[in-house]
Amino acid sequence: MTQKLQSVLDRYDKLNELIADPAIISDIQNYKKYTKELSDITETVEKIKELVKIEKEREDAEAFISMEQDPEMKELLSQEIKELIKKQAEVNNELKLLLIPKDENDDKSCIVEIRAGAGGEEAALFAYELYRMYVNFSDKHRYKAEEIDGNFTELGGVKEVTFSVSGNGVYGKLKFESGVHRVQRVPETESQGRIQTSTATVAVLPEVEDVEVKIDEKDLKIDTYRSSGAGGQHVNKTESCIRMTHLPTGIVVTCQDERSQIKNREKALKVMKSRLYDYYNSQYRKEYDENRKSQIGTGDRSERIRTYNFPQGRITDHRIGFTLYSLENFLSGNIDEMIEALQIADREAKLANVEDE
Repeated sequence: MTQKLQSVLDRYDKLNELIADPAIISDIQNYKKYTKELSDITETVEKIKELVKIEKEREDAEAFISMEQDPEMKELLSQEIKELIKKQAEVNNELKLLLIPKDENDDKSCIVEIRAGAGGEEAALFAYELYRMYVNFSDKHRYKAEEIDGNFTELGGVKEVTFSVSGNGVYGKLKFESGVHRVQRVPETESQGRIQTSTATVAVLPEVEDVEVKIDEKDLKIDTYRSSGAGGQHVNKTESCIRMTHLPTGIVVTCQDERSQIKNREKALKVMKSRLYDYYNSQYRKEYDENRKSQIGTGDRSERIRTYNFPQGRITDHRIGFTLYSLENFLSGNIDEMIEALQIADREAKLANVEDE
């Protein structure tokens, strides 16, 4: 721990030098980056200084007690040392929590993509229920959920839908939703009452700023077309829909939510930046997870993370073995208890990593 704490102090001093440098001050992007990093570690630095002060007081008290002859004074010093040892342990624990690596994306808004998986129309209906669940969750927390693109079925299901959720700290709450969600229930079309298992995949991507992802216009192929949705608001008579392809990676984004081609282009570009950010960071995350103990799963959309069992009214998250028996309430958007359990499990796993170093 000593080496890690010293590195934090060294970085703190370096950052103070950097933000006082006229060349950095005139460089707005770097200045913002360094001031944010300084702000992020200031509490840790203050806690380190508090720990150093306690350790010095304890050393002094232990030195005095070894020389002290007066029994009464020895007793007072002994009591003081016990208090300092207790306080030292408390500050050490607080420091461990502060040293847990922070996900720089947690404070951001996010892009959510839901796709129907195995199970035909039943999977599409379940995908739509997940979509409504996250929209309701957003409404309850006064986040802004906005559809970007959707492919809906005639029976009210969704083959795939992409939407943004805007608000401070949204990604930090929803990032653990990435993966395969499985539903077990009797479909309305099932005359024999047999339980069917269907799936839907969810991907949650942080919404990134322009400075984080640079896209060369020559790398983009943009096509326009008319909506081919099931009807209603998803059909228009002009070529306002956008299909954007990033040629180097082959990533394709479509947007047909707005009637304006310009607005659809802006939304598609926003999704493209988030997907590219995730694409370029996926290899790093893979190596990071392999080198450290796994948190609560990879967050990969191929990993089965949760089962929604209708006959038992049960939701089980398989990554942390956490079960709730309030399925209807959960699907109406009240998913905070699950999110909190996932955040706690992630924090505990990261804390174990800090303690191992």
